[in-house]
Amino acid sequence: MTVLYIVIALVVLLLLWLFLTYNGLIAARNQTDEAFSDIDVQMKRRYDLIPNLVESVKGYTKQEKSVLEDVTQARANAIAAGGKGLDEQQKAENALTGALRSVFAVAENYPDLKSSANFQQLSSELTDTENKLEAARRFYNANVRDFNTKLQVLPTSIFAKTLGFTAKPMFVLEDQAAKEPVKVEF
Repeated sequence: MTVLYIVIALVVLLLLWLFLTYNGLIAARNQTDEAFSDIDVQMKRRYDLIPNLVESVKGYTKQEKSVLEDVTQARANAIAAGGKGLDEQQKAENALTGALRSVFAVAENYPDLKSSANFQQLSSELTDTENKLEAARRFYNANVRDFNTKLQVLPTSIFAKTLGFTAKPMFVLEDQAAKEPVKVEF
């Protein structure tokens, strides 16, 4: 009779562990997905600010038309990459970041533009958005790290693979040029 109680207790403990593990994996996956949606929100805000910034800069920088066209094209590419997967989205976002840095570098050469209240407000909002986007990326990457760790530790990894859970990719800045200061020459 004691053996029966031990077997029942072990089965109950195993089922409890499976239940808790499964729910923990679901919660971690949902938290990671939510963190990625936070990145989307900040990118949407960034996309909405860019046309206003471009219009603000246009009047001051007639000869810098190619820089503004690059920003507009990079924005369109980033928006279009939204549904194409994380790799495509990362590449497009990196290109957009580089194009935006060029606009601010060009603005350094136009004191009237730098002192424009509209440009100052837009650049301040864009800087704030970039900071929030960076924080959202860090939050996402922290959630991905935690989720992927759960998928890799034993014995959860066996259970996770059986149920089809897969690792999520990190959101990283791969473009070395985006990490470098922008150089503008006239």
